[in-house]
Amino acid sequence: MLAPAGRSLHMLRAMMIPRAQNPGLAALLTLLAAALAAGTTLLAKALGTGTLGAQVLGPPMHALQISHGRFAFALLSLALAAAVLRPQFVRPALGLHVTRSALGFGGVTLMFAAAAFIPLSDATAISFLNPVFGMMLAIPLLGERVGPVRWAAAVIALIGAAVLTRPGTESLQTGALLALGAAALLGAELIATKKLAGREAPMQVLLVNNVIGAMIATLAVIPVWQTPTAPQWAALAGIGVLMAGAQACFINAMARADASYVAPFFYAALVFAALYDFAFFGVQPDLISISGGAIILSGAGLLAWRQARLRAPKSV
Repeated sequence: MLAPAGRSLHMLRAMMIPRAQNPGLAALLTLLAAALAAGTTLLAKALGTGTLGAQVLGPPMHALQISHGRFAFALLSLALAAAVLRPQFVRPALGLHVTRSALGFGGVTLMFAAAAFIPLSDATAISFLNPVFGMMLAIPLLGERVGPVRWAAAVIALIGAAVLTRPGTESLQTGALLALGAAALLGAELIATKKLAGREAPMQVLLVNNVIGAMIATLAVIPVWQTPTAPQWAALAGIGVLMAGAQACFINAMARADASYVAPFFYAALVFAALYDFAFFGVQPDLISISGGAIILSGAGLLAWRQARLRAPKSV
């Protein structure tokens, strides 16, 4: 029999290198990824505002420094995992990795900045525009053709985003526009991710991405660096660890079930974000938040359904 440590290592390796389809486990992993991803936005909001519920963390932190902590601590977590798992690496496509990492850094930084202005549920809902922007960019960059159903889904989702910009309310509008910029950059990141898919193993993609992202973030944070307080260090570490965990869970969920099956479960991040915002900041979603979020989810759901139909094998 394996010793407890040996069993744990065996289970971890099995998780990182899945061998069989398991839709039930894929759903659970996706829900866990959603909860962890929403947790990173919660901590980013806490650092950006300087408070977490009744606890004062320190002076408000710049979004560039929050993003730096996300990449630095995520890299540390992944490096430790790689040291234990010892995955096989191949020569990376550095050009694609640099492009993907730069877009991801920009998108994450704007999302963290947006979280300080608007409810977490609004920022999370707007982030679901990623695949919409990815679809639009795939037309010129990947030569994909987009039919009327997918265009209708994109228009519906964008209408929801327009609702969440809350015209006439300056602070909320600013936050929503930052979140829209984040969604656009992260949508562009999807294009680079698609080009990397199949070329390199998930662990290698994650590790290289975070190495480059940490390098970019380190250079960007120099002008705005402030020495974090102990609670701020803890929150920064939490963002990195939670983000690494969310990425690992989602990638492994995608390996255990079709993307069209997995993707809708990640929409639970909207629910987790709303719960976290209420529990720690006392923010309750209003009618605009609920309406805008529902419209975006409708468009994203229609897009996911259409993608599933396009990938389904045709009967003969």
